[in-house]
Amino acid sequence: MTANTSRNHPAEGDGSAELLSATARDLPPGRHQFHKERLMAQIHDMRQAERTPAPAPEPRRRFPRPAVVLPLTAAALATAVVAGVVLSGNGGDGVRDAGPALTTTIGAASSKGVPQLLDQISLAAAATSTSRPAVQPGQYIYIKSKMADSYISHVGDKTSLAGHPLHTRQTWMSADGTKGWLIDPAVNRSPEGETLSLPDEQGNTRKPTLNGPSYDYLTKLTTDPDKLLAKIYRETKGQGNSPDQEAFTTIGDLLGESYPPAALYPALFKAAAKIPGVVVVDDATDATGRHGVAVARLDETSGEREEWIFDRKTHVFLGERSVQVRRNSGTDALITPGTVVFTSAILERTVVDAIKQTPAATS
Repeated sequence: MTANTSRNHPAEGDGSAELLSATARDLPPGRHQFHKERLMAQIHDMRQAERTPAPAPEPRRRFPRPAVVLPLTAAALATAVVAGVVLSGNGGDGVRDAGPALTTTIGAASSKGVPQLLDQISLAAAATSTSRPAVQPGQYIYIKSKMADSYISHVGDKTSLAGHPLHTRQTWMSADGTKGWLIDPAVNRSPEGETLSLPDEQGNTRKPTLNGPSYDYLTKLTTDPDKLLAKIYRETKGQGNSPDQEAFTTIGDLLGESYPPAALYPALFKAAAKIPGVVVVDDATDATGRHGVAVARLDETSGEREEWIFDRKTHVFLGERSVQVRRNSGTDALITPGTVVFTSAILERTVVDAIKQTPAATS
C-alpha cells in the first residue's frame, strides 16, 4: 500500500489536511501524537462551552526533544492543531491504527539507594563508553529503537484513550548535526524514510542546544557534574512544570536518542543524582519487555513518572517510559493510573560510515 492510499488515524477526521513540517514529523511519534490529540480534545471542549471563562493552564506533559531535531513549541503545535494540520499515515504499517492504550502495574518507588544505584550506573557508563568509537568527520551516529505510546483520541464528539503499537525507529545523524536520516513508520511519508538535513521553519540552520544537541555540541559540555547540572538548570529555566523535573527530563533525553561522548556519559548520571525527588523503581520494563531497575522522577503537576530503565546486572541503559501514577481532572482524567504514555527501547547505538548504513551492512 502506498502513502496516498493509507488510512489516516481516526482522530484526523476526513484526513484533508496538510502534513506537519519536517520538524514536527521527526519527533518520536508517541508523545507528539499524544500532545496533538490532547490539544484537539481541549479545543473541542472549549468550542462546546458557550461564553465560559478561559480554563486554567493544564499540566505540561513531557514534550519529546530527540537529538536529531528541535521540537515544535507548544504554541506552534497548538496553532497546527487549530489549523487542522495532521500527521499523515504512510500505509501498510498499522502504526496509525488505534488500539488499546498501553498499561502496566505501577512499580513501587523509593528514595533509598538512589545515590548508590546512580554511582553504579555511572561506573558502568564510564567502563562501557570508553569502548565507544568517537565520531569522525563524515561518519554518522546510528540509533535503532522500538517505540509505542498511548494518546488521547478525539473523534467527533467522542474522546477516548487509545494506543499506537510497537514499531521500529532508525536515525542517522552527522557529528555536527546538519545531516541525517529518519526511518519511522509513524511519522514518515515514505517507508524509505526522510532526510533530516533540513533548515528550521525560518530557513535557518539549526544551532545545537541541550534540547537538540549534536555530537560536536556534547563534546564541548563540561564533565563536572555540578557545573553540568547548573548549566542544565540555567538553559532550561522556565520550561516544564518545575525546574527539577525539566532538568531530569533533559538528562533523560540525552540518554535516549543521542550519543554522549565517553567523558560526558558518566557525568550525566552523577548530575542526575543531585536532582531532588529522584527515586528508584525496583522493577520496570522497556518497550520490548526487558525487565530492569529504573531511575525515576514524578512530575507532581502532571502525575506522570518518567523512568530510565537499566539492566539490573550490567547497569546498561535499556530504554525509558512515562507512566501515569496519579489521576488528573478534565481531559487528562482519561489517562488513568497505570497508563504507559510513552515507552522506548534502545536496540543499537553505534557509529557508521555512511547515511542509511546499518551495522549489519558493515559486518
